[in-house]
Amino acid sequence: MTSADNNLLHQLTGTIVLAGAGKMGGAMLTGWLAGGLDPARLVVIEPMPSAEITALVARGVRLNPTAAAPAEVVIVAVKPQMFPDAGPALKPWVGDATLVLSIMAGTTIAGLQQTIGGAIVRAMPNTPAAIGRGITVAVPAGNVSAAQRLLTDALLRATGAVEWVDDEALMDAVTAVSGSGPAYVFLLAEELARAGVAAGLPESLATKLARHTVSGAGELLRQSDLPSATLRQNVTSPGGTTAAALSVLMGADGFQPLLTRAVAAATARSKELAK
Repeated sequence: MTSADNNLLHQLTGTIVLAGAGKMGGAMLTGWLAGGLDPARLVVIEPMPSAEITALVARGVRLNPTAAAPAEVVIVAVKPQMFPDAGPALKPWVGDATLVLSIMAGTTIAGLQQTIGGAIVRAMPNTPAAIGRGITVAVPAGNVSAAQRLLTDALLRATGAVEWVDDEALMDAVTAVSGSGPAYVFLLAEELARAGVAAGLPESLATKLARHTVSGAGELLRQSDLPSATLRQNVTSPGGTTAAALSVLMGADGFQPLLTRAVAAATARSKELAK
């Protein structure tokens, strides 16, 4: 989060309502408070709050208040399958000028406008947001003002990088690549450790090697300006051990067609959820 983002959070004078304080909503909340947002501006609506969320009441956060009035911002972080019930209950918090930021997968701007109204931004974060290293893609409705877009950007940057698109149809593929993507990486670490055990390593050593290799390579990728293909080539000596492994992973039935099918399946499911 930049100093400009912090200034925007400091300057907020209205109420911010967070509906859903699970892992993702909770990560965002932590980032906002760390960025200097006044806890007294925050309302959290969460039927099963964690001890950490409940403890924020002592700092001024309002938890599950009974009275509602139009807020400056409403963040919808509930599970998509809960929105048909939760949406109408949020409507009293939404006025015509309220910024509504949704991070629900498969829930369209049109669906949000029909249920609760407001000036809507649809966004897709991912779980590395919990450590401030996520990436979020956002798409605004036509009635979102420039100031509301800046505010949305500041709120989302509390948990990592932000990219904006103008075509909402891209959000299904975004969900498949970055929203679901951390699970693919965790599976890689899981299976790399399993393969190490199959090759004769003790399980604890194989697990440690796999976790550090995946996380270290990810950090190298983040810090490097080189394309990922170049980084891969830099590790690969002709005729060496890496080349032998890559001949399998890059084969006709290897990583590329497998990931293409996986992302296509996730994209299709995101489209189904939107119907």
